[in-house]
Amino acid sequence: MNEIINSVLLGVIQGLTEFLPVSSSGHLELAKYILGDDSMAEESLMMTVTLHAATALATLLVFRKDVWDILQGLFQFRWNEELRFSLKIILSMIPAAFVGLLFETQIEALFGQRILLVGLMLAVTGVLLLLADRAQHTDQPVGFGQAFIIGIAQAIAILPGISRSGATISTSVLLGIDRERAARFSFLMVVPLILGKMAKDILDGGLAFSSAQAAPLAAGFAAAFITGALACIWMISLVKRSKLIYFSVYCFIIAAIAVLVAITAS
Repeated sequence: MNEIINSVLLGVIQGLTEFLPVSSSGHLELAKYILGDDSMAEESLMMTVTLHAATALATLLVFRKDVWDILQGLFQFRWNEELRFSLKIILSMIPAAFVGLLFETQIEALFGQRILLVGLMLAVTGVLLLLADRAQHTDQPVGFGQAFIIGIAQAIAILPGISRSGATISTSVLLGIDRERAARFSFLMVVPLILGKMAKDILDGGLAFSSAQAAPLAAGFAAAFITGALACIWMISLVKRSKLIYFSVYCFIIAAIAVLVAITAS
């Protein structure tokens, strides 16, 4: 029962923080630190893949029309708005894919309960959200150059504590992009990367499954999918209404707590 509860907890954290701009990786590192490594299902690669699948499916559900337009643009390959949007999504993936493939070992070394790093990066996320909340003249569409810059922000967000959605949405808004378009582009651009990472994990052969894992995996998947879909819809509404300041304050508070814990524990 404890394993199922931990799986649900992990699923809720993943589902909420994948879309809300508060850093899923940072919160998972903090959760591991608080509950202890042995109690966290995130240690299982199978659970990690399952939770990523849940949030990817939630994104596909919420943006099913946009996803259909992207697929049409790719398969029809006619120079229209759908194809241009598809190419922008692909362009935005390049920086994160490049960093993830070339520096995988170095990136993994940044994880493992580095609470001080998480706290400092959460503070950076808070600053980005504060700047974006105050941004004006946000009425532009996403251009090709802007898509690549947003992709660079996504690559930087690989650091634990830097929110991926926070970094990409904030960068988009600071570039003058319409807030709703910024949120939609941010959530859509991560789906191919999630699916690619899942495929890599599966092909690497590191997955192990036993019947005892079925219930925890199902519980984690359901929690991540439901909370992810709700958080995605909620986040779009908040970005449109310029409510990023609340998440900025939250990031600053958690950052301060994390830094204090890291200092007192050292």
